[in-house]
Amino acid sequence: MQPAATVRTWVSAAPMAFVLALAMPLAGATSSRAAECPGDNGGLSLPKGFCASIFADKVGHARQMAVAPDGTLYVNTWSGRYYQNNDLPPGGFLVALKDSKGTGKADVIKRFGETQAEGGHGGTGIYLYKNYVYAEINDRIIRYPLKDGEIAPEGKGETVLSGMPITGDHPMHGFIIDANGNLFVEMGSATNTCEIKNRMPHSKGHEPCIEQETRAGIWKYDANKLDQKFSPAERYATGIRNGEGFDFDAAGRLYVTQHGRDQLHEDWPELYTAQQGFDLPAEEVLELKAGGDYGWPHCYYDGFQKKLVLAPEYGGDGGKTVGVCADKLGPVAIFPAHWAPNDMKIYKTSAFPEPYHGGMFIAFHGSWNRAPGPQGGYNVVFQPFADGKTTGNFIVFADGFAGTQKNPGSAPHRPSGLAVAPDGALYVSDDVAGRIWRITYVGDPNAKELEAAPEVQAQASGDKNVLPPEGIHPDAGDAASLPVPPGATADQVALGKKIFDGEEAGATCAGCHGAGGVGSPVGADLTAGKWLWSDGSLAGLKKTILDGVETPREHAGAMPPKGGVDLTDAQVDAVAAYVWAIGHVKK
Repeated sequence: MQPAATVRTWVSAAPMAFVLALAMPLAGATSSRAAECPGDNGGLSLPKGFCASIFADKVGHARQMAVAPDGTLYVNTWSGRYYQNNDLPPGGFLVALKDSKGTGKADVIKRFGETQAEGGHGGTGIYLYKNYVYAEINDRIIRYPLKDGEIAPEGKGETVLSGMPITGDHPMHGFIIDANGNLFVEMGSATNTCEIKNRMPHSKGHEPCIEQETRAGIWKYDANKLDQKFSPAERYATGIRNGEGFDFDAAGRLYVTQHGRDQLHEDWPELYTAQQGFDLPAEEVLELKAGGDYGWPHCYYDGFQKKLVLAPEYGGDGGKTVGVCADKLGPVAIFPAHWAPNDMKIYKTSAFPEPYHGGMFIAFHGSWNRAPGPQGGYNVVFQPFADGKTTGNFIVFADGFAGTQKNPGSAPHRPSGLAVAPDGALYVSDDVAGRIWRITYVGDPNAKELEAAPEVQAQASGDKNVLPPEGIHPDAGDAASLPVPPGATADQVALGKKIFDGEEAGATCAGCHGAGGVGSPVGADLTAGKWLWSDGSLAGLKKTILDGVETPREHAGAMPPKGGVDLTDAQVDAVAAYVWAIGHVKK
């Protein structure tokens, strides 16, 4: 049996709590490993022998990256409502970064490409091909010529592809280019599962799913050709809900990650328990094949049963029936639900020890919809892989991005992009604060075993006798200090907080709106006092909770009635009181 620190796998018919227990590193893992590296590894937890430095910081909402042969790192950054339309660094959305002094930190930083003033919103995908930087911006892929000795392109960009869909749930476009100039680009789905009413309880799926003509698949174009227009005709593979991370293995096989669907329990509580809702479906890595159908929206991958099963929107019965899914293509690797794989790179250099050669590094952006259970992901994992197959259990390779609280509302950093430099260093980007880490290896070059990163744990008080300043009453603390809305009581506010946080009723409010309602990429900041669906009164908030929000105005996530769980009238009243309270705190 492998040591507990290295085991991360799906176990057939086992509860996910047991699976995640196996995944945890050994208790009491020493932090002295950091002593082998200068500094604190940029706040990251890494396996023994690996060191991290902060290569750059605050470059914008950094998504995917590419590295030139001379070591220059190119980064695409993004903007928009996903990031609450906040202020961005001046200049273009593309960033060139170079360490000209060999210090492990970029000392030359140049921005290029379209700016906000020119109508740019940035993007996710970026790739180097021939002497060009190819990058997604808005609904286009642009290429910028790179001259010898130039760090940032100074020439004007040329449009390679335009008209890509950018509406709905997944507007980003990761892409990759092979040696022959074939450009493979993903078009994420506009909906969760092609429902008639997106993300609403008991909404059936469209049949046929017309959305698939232009979404939820991979399209193929010619990277050498300018002014191509997106159309359904160039679809290469279908049934991929949201595939962002691409890479080729040494044999030329092409792989892509997939974000699994959401809201099995919230939309179909009679078929799925809350536990099943945040344990299913698996996140995936797929081998791309021309004409392949990978199942979305009709199917999802059950990591416990290890098979594709029929989705409830299309007649599924909670995972028993396979139906049309028997003819769909399954994954080559699977991971826990809702971790959100945003990028993937196969390690084809030799700077890291032999067990890493040919394996996959995957950046997990982190979940928002595992509530009321703990959120997961917010890490980089390594999956041993060879000859088109996994060769062992994955390990968590880098952790600590989100600190001790893994949730989308408060995580200071979320892994988004990966790149492997010619010298073998691994770059990891963060799309919250715009940080980029450079990870190198200084340990035993002959190491033969994989070891997971030590678990990141909250700091404990040095004195067990010290009481928290707000006291020890179970209802003391944040809720006790909140204002009470007219017509409600302090007890209702306290109960509403417990429900909001998922401590009662199986509610998932904090999953979307963040801990304390501070907002996240998929849910509004409820502490801002800005109300889009009512006048902000207690009655107005209650009506919004009861009705749900089918078509959000400023955020990516639709809200089912009552948040998708069966709340009593008293519980709805309590949540409304709590939301009113956090929206009326004086700042």
